[in-house]
Amino acid sequence: MVENRPLTNFCSHAVLIFAIAIIAFPIWITFVAASHDAVRMTQTPLPLLPGDQFFINLKDTFTQGVGNAREQSVGLMLMNSLIMAMMIAVGKIIISLLSAFAIVYFRFPFRMGFFWMIFVTLMLPVEVRILPTFEVVANLGMLNNYWGLSIPLIASATATFMFRQVFLTVPDELLEAARIDGAGPMRFFKDILIPVSRTNIAALFVILFIYGWNQYLWPLLITTDKNMYTIVMGIKQMLEAAEESPEWHLIMMTTLLAMLPPIVVVVGMQKLFIKGLTETEK
Repeated sequence: MVENRPLTNFCSHAVLIFAIAIIAFPIWITFVAASHDAVRMTQTPLPLLPGDQFFINLKDTFTQGVGNAREQSVGLMLMNSLIMAMMIAVGKIIISLLSAFAIVYFRFPFRMGFFWMIFVTLMLPVEVRILPTFEVVANLGMLNNYWGLSIPLIASATATFMFRQVFLTVPDELLEAARIDGAGPMRFFKDILIPVSRTNIAALFVILFIYGWNQYLWPLLITTDKNMYTIVMGIKQMLEAAEESPEWHLIMMTTLLAMLPPIVVVVGMQKLFIKGLTETEK
């Protein structure tokens, strides 16, 4: 029986609405700023209601470019970020699936030692090993390309550990049945383990896509060609106008566009994402 407590319900909803307002207010300000012209955004007080320049600013952002001398193409930066985020997310998932599969289902010397070596890398994020990583990437000639942006960020101890735990819940009877039916290791991996891990793959994809999309430090270090700028880098560059005032209406429009792909991924995979984080029984 669920008790009806009006005061408790009111307080819960009030806290929830207040939290949503705090989170949504900066997004609303971004939308409002993207709908006004440059002159209005230099006046005080700042507007709190949308203007009538939204579609004009949207067109200018894509057709004229943004930043100093209009050098930066928003469409190209979005494409760079999308390719980088997809390569990181898909690469991490594939490598982690194969690593967890090898650790759980194959017997070889120092098997658990290798697993703990992978797990220990959690204590060495990119920021800690950024200089030696940059030297390796530079020596391999991967500066200013998508491989250099993505490959150093692909390995994931967290995803390997997560898939290992999922594979350990798979009954041994499934493995024996696959062997009796003549299925080899890769057939068992493709037909049984991957479908079992579907919701976990979806949850990890959402997390890793946003992780790759929001990268700033590594792309800043690895790229000198403006054609390889990511959207996060581009927004930061727009703010650093030399002798000109920042074009806040275009910067906010670019920020708004930068939020769309992660939102689409989260909304599109919401059900699988929640199941992948909460599902414990296979």
